[in-house]
Amino acid sequence: MAWDEWEQLKAEALRQRQDSAHMRLNGTDAGGGGGGGAHGSSGAPGTYGVLKASQKDLAALGRSAHTLYNDLWDRARVAVPTSDSAATDLTQQGFALGAGLQHVSTRWEEQLKSLMDACAHIANHMHVTRALHDGDDGYIARRTSSIAPLDAGFDERVGAPGRPNGVYGEQGKKKE
Repeated sequence: MAWDEWEQLKAEALRQRQDSAHMRLNGTDAGGGGGGGAHGSSGAPGTYGVLKASQKDLAALGRSAHTLYNDLWDRARVAVPTSDSAATDLTQQGFALGAGLQHVSTRWEEQLKSLMDACAHIANHMHVTRALHDGDDGYIARRTSSIAPLDAGFDERVGAPGRPNGVYGEQGKKKE
């Protein structure tokens, strides 16, 4: 390959890299996009973006983990009793393969239980996380909606100067 061709390919690769958006797993672009992190939001090297996950994302992840758990329960667990009985039968007939098959069956069951526990943990965690965030969203909405009438009451632009503020309704006669 000629030196000029090599330089041309390097320049083209650099130009494509600058022109196209590409994924960065450990940071944000230097153009000021994304969030800060421990080092601030200056966009300087070493800063990190903000992880965002919607309720839809959390629900889909929880459903996938639950589906995997059910599939493992229905399909993978079936092999254990069959393997155990085959291992016992082979051992009784004097085959050394019986002990090896029993070892594989035992390890399979241990790993399967571990994987199923992890799937259940993920599914439950996503369900709880979604419920907690729904509660937080509701709490924040209630708090901010109760502030809006107070803000309007102090805002001079709501009513004409010298007139009662209409946000509070009409002024009635005072009860004695």
